[in-house]
This record gives sequence, structure tokens and C-alpha cells, in this order.
Amino acid sequence: MESKRQQKVARQLQKDLSEIFQREVPHLFGGAFITVTNVRVSPDLSVARVYLSFLATKNKTLLLETIQEKGKVIRQHLGERVRHQLRIVPDLAFFIDDTAEYADKMDKLFAGLDIPPAPEEDEE
Repeated sequence: MESKRQQKVARQLQKDLSEIFQREVPHLFGGAFITVTNVRVSPDLSVARVYLSFLATKNKTLLLETIQEKGKVIRQHLGERVRHQLRIVPDLAFFIDDTAEYADKMDKLFAGLDIPPAPEEDEE
């Protein structure tokens, strides 16, 4: 379970990273719309796991690799934003958030099920 401090830092990092991806460095990623869906921070606040969702892109793994390559630039922008709030700017680890795709897959599975009605019982 995360502490209150971890939760607060994670929310702040999510907000700041969202603004960085959408306002400061969108040119680095070819116009792809990148959404920061979740951030998990280690107990010592030194590592942040950033979960991303992509729109307007065909190859998500290639975009994730590009983001990982540009991780130092993103961390530098993040450091400029949180320098008065955090002593250490966390190392960023990026992951694809596939919960929306998983939910869509489950919806399709449930829609494809053919469940017969329960047999009626005779009342005698």
C-alpha cells in the first residue's frame, strides 16, 4: 500500500508529465496523443513507473521505445517543474497501459457469449 506522500507525489508527477507530453515536447513524438494514465512511485521516491496510453499512432511499441530514448529530456523538463518540491527527481520507467484495450476485449467476449435462458420450474 502506498503512503500518502507517495500518492501525492504520484498525482503531481502525473499532472506535470501530462503537461510536458502535450505542451512542451509533442514534436518529439510525431504528433501522437500521449496520455499519462497512472504513475506509481517507489517508497523512497527515487523511481516512478509511468503508464502511458497512445492515440493517433499505429505502432505503440515503437513509440514507447522513442519515449524511453528521450527519457532524459523528459526527466529534465520534469526536474524544472518539481525542483522546489522534490529533493530528487525520480528516474522514469515508461510502460504501455493496456487496460482500455483489455476492457474492450472483455466487452467483446461478453457480447459474443450465447447464454440460454434458465429452464422454468413447474410449480406443483
